[in-house]
Amino acid sequence: GGVRGVAPPSELCGSVPDGSYNIPESVRSKLGAGLLLRPRHPLGVLWAALQEHFRRTDPDCHFFDREAPVVGTRECFDLLRVPPDHVSRSPSDTYYVNAQSCLRTHTSAHQCHFMSQYPAVRSFLCAGDVYRRDEIDASHYPCFHQCEGVRLYDRSKMTPEEVLEDLRQTLEGLAGHLFGISPGEDTMRWGDEYFPFTEPSLELEILYNGEWLEVLGCGVIHPDVLRNAGLDPEKVHGWAFGLGLERLAMVLFGIPDIRLFWSEDPRFCEQFDEDAFRNKVRFKPFSKYPPVLKDISMWIPARFSDNDFCEIIRDEGGDQVEQVSLCDTFTHPKTGRASKMFRVTWRDMSRTLTNEEVNAKHEEVLKRVVAELGVELR
Repeated sequence: GGVRGVAPPSELCGSVPDGSYNIPESVRSKLGAGLLLRPRHPLGVLWAALQEHFRRTDPDCHFFDREAPVVGTRECFDLLRVPPDHVSRSPSDTYYVNAQSCLRTHTSAHQCHFMSQYPAVRSFLCAGDVYRRDEIDASHYPCFHQCEGVRLYDRSKMTPEEVLEDLRQTLEGLAGHLFGISPGEDTMRWGDEYFPFTEPSLELEILYNGEWLEVLGCGVIHPDVLRNAGLDPEKVHGWAFGLGLERLAMVLFGIPDIRLFWSEDPRFCEQFDEDAFRNKVRFKPFSKYPPVLKDISMWIPARFSDNDFCEIIRDEGGDQVEQVSLCDTFTHPKTGRASKMFRVTWRDMSRTLTNEEVNAKHEEVLKRVVAELGVELR
């Protein structure tokens, strides 16, 4: 399965593609965009605010934001205890350069590398662009950004309980700094989570504008992960957390659609500067242009993946596709064939789309879906 309309480059960040390569041009073109390194971009502003907070509260903290996005599957999955058959490794979820390397699906892919530099590095934040194949709506995009934080301690100086307490206090302090609230049960709450690389694992939620909002996932680093970084869990332990920068920026700055982070429209870009976090800037939306809706109804083969389907639409339509929603699923009572009907919302954020231009792209989508996914249009 998978999207085949992809001609691989001769190499990507030093890795040579093989038959596993499944990165469309629309995604490859995002590599090296460096949104986090732009001081006036909302993601760059948020990354600067995170660094400033940790610099103030932990003077020994190191900051990394220049790591290449192509990583080994070993670093991305194996060293973090992600099981070999886990769904996150599937080519419907992950972009592969070759069988041994992929676009990082999380910044945790760099965790063992930096932890192995202990004791020279005892705490660090690592931020970068991460890539996952996903659905299409206002909050999902194949490239987004994460920040990972780790702090390690000498076991003879801190008990596991103290490490957990330090984790909670540090992250409550971070959430308080970001959202301008004081830690307390009426503003923040902890829940149990599961991640393969931490044990125990927790998530922090905050009450913001009357709604509980998940801010980050974290936990005490699993002893196997410490070992994979060349550390002895009898001597060293610590905590890790991860957060999605778009998610936080959308809430903090009131940005309604994740595609806007990639917009070059001055009506978006000029609303933000280096002081946007300090000044609590709220995005003022410019007018919403009318959508063009297209329905696609088809008989699907057994191995059909919604993500593969969305990938083709995104590859042809780019940021002009606002949403793909599944409207109907049907199994024929006599033949047992399965059918799905999707509604595709086309809407450009900066201008009105004509029916003609959408029709032309829609036809391309239909051709590719038939050729690459083996569906039969109804």
